[in-house]
Amino acid sequence: MPVNVRDRRALPLVLGSPGADDIGVRRFKVEFCALSSARLYTKSASAAGMRSVAIVGCAVTKFGRSDKDVVGLLAEASLAAMDDASRDGVRFDDVFVGNMASGEFEGISGLANLLVSELGLEPASAMKVEYTSGSGGAAFRAGWMAVASGQSELALVAGGEKMTSVSTKEATEIIASLAHPWEKAQGVTMPSLAGLLARAYIARFGATREALAAIAVKNHSNGALNPNAQFQKRITIEDVLNSPVVSDPLRVYDFCPITDGAAALVLAPVEAQPPAEKLVVVSGIGAATDTQTLQERADVLRMASVRVAGERAYRMAGVSPGDVDVAELHDMATILEVVESEELGFFPPGKGWDAAERGITKLDGPLPINTSGGLKAKGHPLGATGVAQIAEIAQQLQGRCGPRQVEAGIGLACNVAGFGNGSIVTVLRRSDHG
Repeated sequence: MPVNVRDRRALPLVLGSPGADDIGVRRFKVEFCALSSARLYTKSASAAGMRSVAIVGCAVTKFGRSDKDVVGLLAEASLAAMDDASRDGVRFDDVFVGNMASGEFEGISGLANLLVSELGLEPASAMKVEYTSGSGGAAFRAGWMAVASGQSELALVAGGEKMTSVSTKEATEIIASLAHPWEKAQGVTMPSLAGLLARAYIARFGATREALAAIAVKNHSNGALNPNAQFQKRITIEDVLNSPVVSDPLRVYDFCPITDGAAALVLAPVEAQPPAEKLVVVSGIGAATDTQTLQERADVLRMASVRVAGERAYRMAGVSPGDVDVAELHDMATILEVVESEELGFFPPGKGWDAAERGITKLDGPLPINTSGGLKAKGHPLGATGVAQIAEIAQQLQGRCGPRQVEAGIGLACNVAGFGNGSIVTVLRRSDHG
């Protein structure tokens, strides 16, 4: 029986937890009442007959303020990914580009064709994928489908955004355009929604303001170890709490910055790779939507699109939340890392903040989250984010992350479109793991 995502009976239960108030360093296994665990974590029949897809190359540009336009950023990332895959000069069948608003930011359209021409990849097919802030993840899903279905033997997936070409006010208005017209007419912006969510979460679950600040501190610490991150500066709890208010109770250091940047991945069928090579394989991928307006949601503290996309990705991969070793989540604001970690089954509802405050999601914790620095410190060039998240997980599985490296065989990336309006969750596995 299909899950009704608006049915609150689908809330997760914690199995075998050591106590209601003690999450310690235990990893949580989650069972959803509306689905049996066998159905939820068994490989989906819909994937039958599809080819396994490997990420054979990846690259991320330096995030921050760039002198290049979005085409230049995309070309830089793509050439580096092609070089990483040793595919320079090889014919690509398809090119997918994730981008939200190149027209609004720079007056540039025809982005995918421009990139193909810049790289000399004609006659590869070219397609721009726009899914607001989830454009990168959506482009990756399109590239995966092309290779998995047999339509493509080699696909390039790139995501990028040039956001600093306009003022902060103009950038905020462009980003706010993804909100429903009803909400936008009331002055809604993404930071304002995050503030409302944080206030409601704190009121219901008794979360501390220091716990949210701890997420910003963690992600800045991770970003300081990532040479491509926009922010290389470590901060303290006091820095966060004393920074200017943006949307009460959230402050400047709770939010990601406006960013220029790009990332790229090269996808190919596993069957075409050398048998002895350790590969990063797309083990599961899921996508889902939720209502466009928050007022239509049964519970404003839940993000059904994240939960359902996660269910679908877990089911396809044949894993559970407790099998994930490292994750990249869409922390446009600190509160979103908390809520997403709960929706993905890592922690029970109302406990994600406690996990963060206890250090469970730090680099040396049982479940490192946002080892790249996350959107918070790495930066959030809208169309690049979903691709960059997957690149970080792929490089973690390959042991290529230097001082921020963690031990991992299975990783997860969650890219969110809008304020939970849509989500794409990807599970990657190293081929020699399990």
